[in-house]
Amino acid sequence: MNSVTRRGAARLAAAVLASGLAVVGAVAAAGPAAAVRMPQNQGGVSAALGAITAGGRAVVHDRRKTGEVAAGLFEMKVDGGGALQTYCIDILTNTVDGAKYREAGWNESSLHDNKDAGKIRWILQHSYPQINDLAALAKDSGAGTLDANTAAAGTQVAIWRYSDHVSVDAQNPEAQKLADWLYKSAQDVEEPKASLTLGPSAVSGKSGQRLGPVTVHTDAASVTVAPSGDAAAKGVKIVGKDGKPVTTTADGGELYFSVPAGAPDGFTSLKVTAATKVPVGRAFIGDHIKTQALVLAGSSESTVSATATATWAKKGAAPAVAARKDCTKNGVEITVDNKGDEAFPFELAGSRHTVRPGGSETVVVKAGEDKAYRVAVTGANGYSRTFSGILDCQTAESGSTGSVGGAPPARPSPSPSPLADGDLATTGGSGSTPVVAGLAVVLIVAGGGAVYALRRREAAGGR
Repeated sequence: MNSVTRRGAARLAAAVLASGLAVVGAVAAAGPAAAVRMPQNQGGVSAALGAITAGGRAVVHDRRKTGEVAAGLFEMKVDGGGALQTYCIDILTNTVDGAKYREAGWNESSLHDNKDAGKIRWILQHSYPQINDLAALAKDSGAGTLDANTAAAGTQVAIWRYSDHVSVDAQNPEAQKLADWLYKSAQDVEEPKASLTLGPSAVSGKSGQRLGPVTVHTDAASVTVAPSGDAAAKGVKIVGKDGKPVTTTADGGELYFSVPAGAPDGFTSLKVTAATKVPVGRAFIGDHIKTQALVLAGSSESTVSATATATWAKKGAAPAVAARKDCTKNGVEITVDNKGDEAFPFELAGSRHTVRPGGSETVVVKAGEDKAYRVAVTGANGYSRTFSGILDCQTAESGSTGSVGGAPPARPSPSPSPLADGDLATTGGSGSTPVVAGLAVVLIVAGGGAVYALRRREAAGGR
């Protein structure tokens, strides 16, 4: 698919998604002020896909698809500042030009059930661009001579052999030697930690109390803490354990929402930001769009962020609702805590539940692979908390007809880019972009998801 066609598909997909989310917004806005569309990002980096900056060609020999692919290193622009370098971990899925991505744990990506995920991280740690002494890398691998293009191509080929368990070879002999060496040498290493998360991401309680704590987890030296714009108008302050206002903190810092006594029942949030390098090996998945999954190979100092919410009431139920994707359970895990003094009855995925005061309940709602979903927790008096996204837990098992790869073989050029003029970021994938088909359904109605698992934890004091 040429770049113009891909851009057209991306715009159409974005339009379809925007119209679908408008429906979500309409549903949420239909009720009283308690209807809220909730953030689902667990925290970290958000970035937009750019072009391949180094790489070459490879050939896939597989029962699912045979043909040429572009194998290389992507550049990504971080929201708020910074740049990332990533490799592909889903060879049969195309990228979408300019697609927005977010940092994710392995349990939110196709790496969740890949026994070789640790070996992929080892390859990233022991090859280009983490190892930029290409002469030494060539000597260690027996590759002869390596430049940025052959090093990137060889690294990508070795990663694909573990991410997709596919038979793939680099066209360049030196890149092939590097790929073979990396593949044979790889060892299992542990998953990297997130660049920034908050836990829990939702808290609740009575007005007149400090709600929390929300604990900061990060490798950044410090983080900036800011309440949402409506917090001051509601009299809510963000404070530490000592009750003093907090504007900065560090890893392990505990944050509280200080809600004044007698405050009307309400809802607000805080945002934490920092600048840090994202750990190599973190997964990157499409943010509300179906696109090729990526894995981090390098990071500049980049802006990372995370959000937490708070709900309070003078009396009665005080629910806190959070969600996270869980590929090990093939769905979205919804957790409802109740820090009020009355039970909180709610409906989710067509089933009714009740959380007693001080209790907690977790429900996993099934979602279809590569399908957009919308999950809503609804209660009395128009209460609504909605979560939406796309579940992308598997590598593609089949592609459309035609050769693998979204770009034609590169034409000879003095440019360091491995791709011909007019080719944008595409590695792996089939000859057509599947995004529109993946988003055509747009939304799965909340009641349409089947409840997969249910557990209750009802101990005094919550979770």
